[in-house]
Amino acid sequence: MNQFFPQVDSLTHRYTNHHAPPICYNHVITSSPSKMEVSVDLHPLPISYNHVTPTSSFFNIEASIAAVESILNYSFRNKRLLEEALTHSSYLDSASYQRLEFVGDAALGLALTNHVFLAYPKLDPGQLSLIRAANISTEKLARVAIKHRLFQFVRHNSIGLEHKVREFAEVVSQEDDPVSYGGSMKAPKILADIVESVAAAVYVDIDFDLTKLWVIFRGLLEPIITLEHLQQHPQPVTVLFEFCQKQGKHVDIKHWNNGLKNVASVFVDGEFVASGSSEQKEIAKLNAARGALHKLLTSMPVDVNAFGMDGITESFEIEGAKQKLHELCSKKKWPKPIYELEKDEGPPHEKKFISAVKIPTEDGIFYTTGDEKSRVKEAENSAASCMIRSLQESGYL
Repeated sequence: MNQFFPQVDSLTHRYTNHHAPPICYNHVITSSPSKMEVSVDLHPLPISYNHVTPTSSFFNIEASIAAVESILNYSFRNKRLLEEALTHSSYLDSASYQRLEFVGDAALGLALTNHVFLAYPKLDPGQLSLIRAANISTEKLARVAIKHRLFQFVRHNSIGLEHKVREFAEVVSQEDDPVSYGGSMKAPKILADIVESVAAAVYVDIDFDLTKLWVIFRGLLEPIITLEHLQQHPQPVTVLFEFCQKQGKHVDIKHWNNGLKNVASVFVDGEFVASGSSEQKEIAKLNAARGALHKLLTSMPVDVNAFGMDGITESFEIEGAKQKLHELCSKKKWPKPIYELEKDEGPPHEKKFISAVKIPTEDGIFYTTGDEKSRVKEAENSAASCMIRSLQESGYL
């Protein structure tokens, strides 16, 4: 049987239904026997969306339902719930997922609340709220939809959605670590909506049982963003305000438009420090905060640039530098290195990235940037290479 997905690992489910509808995989219709084996292959990024539009005679909602059931490892009693969850409002021949999305937003939030309450018995409400918010944010849920390719099972009549999802999938394919807040591109809301509507379909189908919902749905949300991850990857705007507050300084972030771009500028005690831009206002703010932190932190006496980085002009790379740096920090009993994008510019097919890496230690924060690269992974490896060389030349290794 032709596969709906490219091959890697398969999850196989058997359905015993003498009257099951025909199944469409890769535009090939296969009659349904009394026992039908449906194989759905799941694998990690990179991602490609070759979605068949709902107006196509090849589009088969029954096939989409079977595929999503396999992803969930759950067979719906009322399959119309899942059909509704997989229907966008642009598809006018059926009810859309909007009502289910409303329920799913609340259900996932409460299921996550129950989980963090039980998993972290000693945390205060503020910390619990941070963990919950990070795991059900639009950014996180959109990446869940990308990882499991849920968009290609949605009926819709909007070419614009195709382009947005494809572009976002390309950006996500460059990421290494979980994103707990704004990445380099704002996530299309439809992706998070799909996850919430599918969660709601499960929730209603199991008679509103939150415990069962969490058992069925948790696998899709993995990896769950933990408190440790949030501590290692703090929100740049929050860190900026906290840092300046400790220094007795006042921070102001102002927004303005430059054509199609949103620009955010950071002022500390009335003086301009840094600016950032993006098509999305929030990401512009994040970029500006990162730039401001870069300037403020690199002025500290223990900045690795002060150890001789300015004298290193030639480009160099250390193979597996990220892993080597992680191991070095472990041996020195330092926290894990923190990577942040300092530059993300250009059209999707010609993106250029510069990554920074910082290591908070008892002596201060070591901070440096790498060379410009065409992939995020390569940019981070370059930053790690620079950090290792700097630590060696400064006598810390």
